Amino acid sequence: MIKKKSEAEVDAFRHDLGPFVVAAEKTRMPMIFTDNKATYSVVFANDAFLALTGYKREEILAKSFQSLLTIGCDQTTVEIVEAALRGEGCAEPELHYKRKDGTEFWASLYVSPVCDDNGTIVQQFLSLIDVTRLRQDNARCRLLIDELNHRVKNTLATVQSIVTQALRSSGEPEAIRDAIESRILALSRSHDLLTISKWEGVGLHDLVDTALHPFEVIAGHTQRFTISGDNFHLSPKVTLSLTIALHELATNAVKYGAFSVDAGLITVSWELVPDVAGDRLVLRWQEHGGPPVTPPTHKGFGSWVIERGLAHELDGIVTLNFLESGVACTIDIPAPVSSET
Repeated sequence: MIKKKSEAEVDAFRHDLGPFVVAAEKTRMPMIFTDNKATYSVVFANDAFLALTGYKREEILAKSFQSLLTIGCDQTTVEIVEAALRGEGCAEPELHYKRKDGTEFWASLYVSPVCDDNGTIVQQFLSLIDVTRLRQDNARCRLLIDELNHRVKNTLATVQSIVTQALRSSGEPEAIRDAIESRILALSRSHDLLTISKWEGVGLHDLVDTALHPFEVIAGHTQRFTISGDNFHLSPKVTLSLTIALHELATNAVKYGAFSVDAGLITVSWELVPDVAGDRLVLRWQEHGGPPVTPPTHKGFGSWVIERGLAHELDGIVTLNFLESGVACTIDIPAPVSSET
């Protein structure tokens, strides 16, 4: 009986406003008509409105539009919409609405008065545009912008450290320029890797291959590195820090260590080591066959980056030893959560 009554009301409304109502009923834009009385009772709701809100037609016809608002919106939104219906304030408010099943959506509400031949408002025509996805996309964009700002600041801080430490050295201007340039290029390569992965992180094996490839070319032999370990997935922060550390170790090897002679070799390996506080990722760099090693009298930028930088950035423990057989470095950091073997 209720359903027949609601259908009869729709038929009467369709008859009064003719072809427009037939078109409104089938359009994909959610639409309703209300009377212009104090309660703004619903006299028509199209299929798109019912699909958006989850109500059946007989559940809302002749019901107060305010009652629907009160069910689905907070009081502030209700007051904004009521003002729009009175022709006050914003005529296109955004609704944060709860469907009948409790799920939520955002919609822009457009309020247009319907007048009779004398210009008297007799009904209110309301249409909605679902902007839920747009708001979600905007929220993601804001999150990405915030993350980008954070990354840019971190990158600029790293570049500042590179330049500052290079300028503190007593080298020639050309040597200082080369030191700055090579480190920024190393940082750039890690950014390229992260860009490919949409900044979701990279595999450790991929990182080591990319960071050390230029030094294989310099050394003139692609088999002078031995690399072993699972392709553990690293976060962007770990990726950037390890890239710089590996660059410093390899640069030192080319200048003074294993890659400064023809027979020198370097082994890079890593493994997960159990720990009470959680597994640790332990990476080992070991040089062989280079010239006799003598510990430096003072620590340069490379040592500072490896020892202090990793410890600060990654909560890591770094051990750098200048053994007779070659430089040995152990990097111990909290383990990543997954691997791509």
